[in-house]
Amino acid sequence: MPAAARQVLIVHGWSDTSKSFRALARFLADHGYNARLLWLGDYISRDDDLRVEDVARRMGEVIDERMAKGELDKSFDMIVHSTGGLVARAWLTARYRGMAEQCPMKRLLMLAPANYGSKLAATGKSLLGRVVKGYDNWFHTGQGILDDLELASPYQWELAQRDILMPIGSGNERYYGADRVWPFVIVGSHPYAGMLRQIVNEDGSDGTVRVCAANLNARGVTIDFSRPDPQDQFVEWDSRIECEVPLAVLPTRTHGSIVDPERADGSNREDIAETADEKALLGKLILEALGCSSFDAYRAIRQRWDDEVTEKTAERRLAPPDGSKADYFHQYFQLNAYVVDNHGKPVGDYFLEFFSDTRKAHEAANVFLHGEVIEDVKKNTRDPGLRNLYFDRTDLYDGYYRLLPKNTPPVLYMSISAASPGKNVSYFEREKMGAEAWVPVHLHGDSSRCWLRRNTTHYLKIIIPRMPATDVFKLARFQP
Repeated sequence: MPAAARQVLIVHGWSDTSKSFRALARFLADHGYNARLLWLGDYISRDDDLRVEDVARRMGEVIDERMAKGELDKSFDMIVHSTGGLVARAWLTARYRGMAEQCPMKRLLMLAPANYGSKLAATGKSLLGRVVKGYDNWFHTGQGILDDLELASPYQWELAQRDILMPIGSGNERYYGADRVWPFVIVGSHPYAGMLRQIVNEDGSDGTVRVCAANLNARGVTIDFSRPDPQDQFVEWDSRIECEVPLAVLPTRTHGSIVDPERADGSNREDIAETADEKALLGKLILEALGCSSFDAYRAIRQRWDDEVTEKTAERRLAPPDGSKADYFHQYFQLNAYVVDNHGKPVGDYFLEFFSDTRKAHEAANVFLHGEVIEDVKKNTRDPGLRNLYFDRTDLYDGYYRLLPKNTPPVLYMSISAASPGKNVSYFEREKMGAEAWVPVHLHGDSSRCWLRRNTTHYLKIIIPRMPATDVFKLARFQP
């Protein structure tokens, strides 16, 4: 048994069971984790009345019961897959809010976690999802959990501000750090190779979860157009994490095979070319994370995974192996935008655009930007004020910026236009039915303004001024 071996809880994702993780458990057993050390969790995920918070609360109750009986150690590690990442974060932040150092979970190893949603969550709620996934469950697909999983969902906004981001005026609780929990993220960058599964593929993802949505590190900003001084409009949020979370992006793993280090399950072998070292890499990283013995080692793992794994995967775009495309290995980022007026009321009818300058010049570059760089835009089905925008960061740098004329600063401006809510109220400018405002969100090469990062989810809270028309209220001098 490894000296550092501890009890490990393995928690699955949506529409799955612990049976899918027997190969992972056998791998751990073969590397010194005997049966007493391994626990397989099961939870209901496809009943429509359940939410992530419900599962997290019940998981916490079971953990407390097992610890009280002495069956579960007072300190243990956890491996989670997909939606299991949200469950673990919800349990940690609800059960141990303000006292994360007392949490019995020390290492949290996330395999393809849907930390910031999945594009397929909306599909799961569709008729297709009900037929494919709900045929044996009274056509339930787990709508409550899928609502939480949907891109840019209100729940993800709330959870991210609870454990990762610290907006202005929020509390200062922290959950990840030297004397708290140590999270690790491992995710694949290869879509499914099987014929039917290819229907759900998306570049920059493992077939189910985007790399940038798996990465626990996130950024946040408030863009307040109601402030008169443009220099005060862009206010970054602080981070709650003490050290950036290690992220390893693997070039030959899909959402299914990321839980099977030795590809023991035939359904996880797929037709993906890989060397012996690439096949063994997942197991090596899992053991490295579980064996991490100090926070200094944790910091070193973060840097090593970035240099030796994630960036090496991105380099495969230069010479993709047979059966793979260069786009599989592009690096992406996503923006989750939420627009409110200066009274805090949601604004649902708005439009975001991105250009190299406020004149919308450089037509060829901007056509490329909106056709090739911005690959997807989604409205959240429960709140139209919430949007998710998906950017090919590789095409932004290698394509868009290179199309700009010489001596043009490689800057990305964002414009927002909002439809007037009625004849008596306008946004931005009084007496104008439609108006827009601009803000620079990225300047390549300037570390102080290089806000958009690879493999990252960015939260944008945008505040726009609501302006009543002049005739909404008038004063007239009394004439006797």
